[in-house]
Amino acid sequence: MMGAIVLSHRWLGIAFCLLFAMWFASGIVMHFVPFPSLTEAERFAGLAPVGRTEPIMPVADAVAASGIAEATRVRLIQRSDGPVYVVSAPSHLRAVRASDGADASVESQDLALAIARDHARSRGLDAVHATVVARADYDQWSVPNGFDRHRPLFRITLGDAAGTEVYVSSRTGEVVLDTTRSERGWNLVGSVLHWIYPTVLRSNWALWDQMVSSMSLMALIAAMLGAILGILRLRIHRDRIHGGLISSPYRGWHGLHHVIGLLSTVFVLTWIFSGWLSMDHGRLFSRGQLTAAELGLTNAAPDWRAAPTLDRQPLSTSAREVEWFAFNGSVYRRDRIGLGRQSLTRAGEPARYRQTAFLDGQDVLKLTERLTAGCGAPSVLADNDDYPARSILAGAPVYRSRCGGLWFDIDGADGRILQRLDASRRAYRWAYSALHTLDFPILMAHPHVRDVLIVGLCALGLLFSVTGVVIGWRRLRLSI
Repeated sequence: MMGAIVLSHRWLGIAFCLLFAMWFASGIVMHFVPFPSLTEAERFAGLAPVGRTEPIMPVADAVAASGIAEATRVRLIQRSDGPVYVVSAPSHLRAVRASDGADASVESQDLALAIARDHARSRGLDAVHATVVARADYDQWSVPNGFDRHRPLFRITLGDAAGTEVYVSSRTGEVVLDTTRSERGWNLVGSVLHWIYPTVLRSNWALWDQMVSSMSLMALIAAMLGAILGILRLRIHRDRIHGGLISSPYRGWHGLHHVIGLLSTVFVLTWIFSGWLSMDHGRLFSRGQLTAAELGLTNAAPDWRAAPTLDRQPLSTSAREVEWFAFNGSVYRRDRIGLGRQSLTRAGEPARYRQTAFLDGQDVLKLTERLTAGCGAPSVLADNDDYPARSILAGAPVYRSRCGGLWFDIDGADGRILQRLDASRRAYRWAYSALHTLDFPILMAHPHVRDVLIVGLCALGLLFSVTGVVIGWRRLRLSI
C-alpha cells in the first residue's frame, strides 16, 4: 500500500508540479488584477442622454417589430445613428430602431467605430486615433459565455496612452467590454494561466470544462497523497530531556519539500479542493439557478399593451437609459438618471417620481409567494451579509425572501433574481468561494489583512511547488 502511495504521488507530482506553481503564482496576480470587464460605472458613463429629439414608436410596437414574442425587457438607448430599442428575452435579444422598428443590428465598421468613439468621449477617453481591429466571434478577452448573445463583436482600439480597446456588439450596437494594455498584460500571466484559458480551448466550453475539471481533480489527488505520505514519513524521537521531537527523514530539496508541505498542508489541500469546486457546474452542488417552473413564472412575457401608459410619461433630460421590464405580471419603467439614481413607475398606477425609487418588499413578496410556499416578509441584505449579493445600481436594496430552506435574492432596482440559495448552494459558498478567495466576512471587513494572507499563503504554496519542480526534474533526469 505504501509503495503504491509513493509511486502515485511521485508521478502525479511530476505531472502536476508546474501546474501547482502556475496556479499559486497566477492566483496572486488575479487577486489584484481581475479578468477584464466593462463595469456598470464604465458602461453608464459611456451612454448618451436619451432625451427625445424625434418621435419614437411605442414600446409594444417595438416588441412586435423585434419578433421576440417572449420579450421580458426593453431598453431605450441613444446610439450614434439615433435612438434604439434593445428587446430582450431570457436567451436572445435584438435591436430595432425607435423611429420605425427597422433592424438596428450593426454590420458596418464605420458605424461600430462611431459608436466606440462616442462611448469613449462620454467617458473622457482619447479616441482621436480609434480604428477597427477586427470583427470576430471570439478572442482572448471575449471568450466568456456572457457575450454569446452579442457575437460577433467589433474590436476597436482607441489609440490612447493606456492602449484601451473596446468591443461593440453587432447585435445591439452597445459597447459590452473594454480592456487596457495593462489589464491584458497582467491577465496573460494571471487569469489566462490560472483558468487554463487559451481562446482555442475556452471557445469550446464543454471541452474546456471537462479538461480543466479533470486536471484539477488529478491535482487534488496528488496533493492528498502527498499529505498522507508526508504525515506517515514523520519521525518522532523521544528522550528524557526534550520529550518528543519531530523530524523529517529527508535532506536537501526533499527535506524542504517535506517540511514546507507539512506547514502548508491545510492551505494547499483546501485551496486545490476549492479550486476544483470552481469547475463544479452542478456536478456536486446546485448551480443557484431557477428551476424550469420558476423560470416559467419569472420570465413570463407581460402584456406589453399596458406599456403605453408609461410611454406617455415624459423623459427626464438627464436620463441616459430607459428600461421597461416585467415583474410579477406587471410592466415597470425605470429611468436611469444617474449611476446611483433612477425613477420607477408601474403601469396602471400614478407616476411616483423620486430621485431614487425601487421595488418595495411587498412587490417582492407577491412574486416569491408564487414561486414557492412558506415565504416570509423579505429583508434587505446588509453589505456584510454571509451570502452577499449586489444590485446593479449602487445603493439600491437587495431583498432576500426566505421560503423555508430556500432563499431568493432579488434586485430592488430592476427586479432580477440574483441568487437562488438552497442548502446545497449555501454550502457551496463556503466550500468554494470562502476557501478559495478567503472572502470570509471577518476578512472582508479587513481587506489589507486579507491581501497579506492571500499573498503570503500563495507565496508559501509557490515555494512548496518549486521544491516539487526541482525534485521532479531530478527524478526525470534519472529516469531518462
